Amino acid sequence: MENNLNTNISPTYIQQEDAQEILQIAMARGQETGELTRTQLEEMAIELGISPENLQAAELEWQTRKVELTEKQVFNQERRQKLRQDAVKYAIVNSFLILLNLVTTQGMAFALTIALLWGLGLSLQAWKAYQTQGEAYDKDFAKWRLKKQLGNSLGMIADRVIKGIQS
Repeated sequence: MENNLNTNISPTYIQQEDAQEILQIAMARGQETGELTRTQLEEMAIELGISPENLQAAELEWQTRKVELTEKQVFNQERRQKLRQDAVKYAIVNSFLILLNLVTTQGMAFALTIALLWGLGLSLQAWKAYQTQGEAYDKDFAKWRLKKQLGNSLGMIADRVIKGIQS
């Protein structure tokens, strides 16, 4: 049986997805360090028919996406940390209430009612903390991001005022 590499690739035209995959493999094999110089990147873009303006725009978009991905990771970590803190509070308070119920009465309806209702809320919070897609997630992320930006701006203003007073 003959092994023909060109069975799925036309010699004249290559699908865009296939070309990207081939180039990624070639870059990975050709660059042992995993890094390209700026000149190499620009030369590759020229060879692919990508204008310098499009390359610059793509690089800016890539940087924006990278920053947003980092911010989303921090946002997700903060949500999950808050969930862990709330779960610990839930365990402490409900343990106390169940013990209190055991000591003071024969039934545990009061403590179990609180545990179940609070547990429902905690379950919904957990679902939300691990949901990382969708419109609600995007809205929560946008609010969080705006809050962080405002906090940073106010912090910078406060620093300037303090430095002005100290001068």
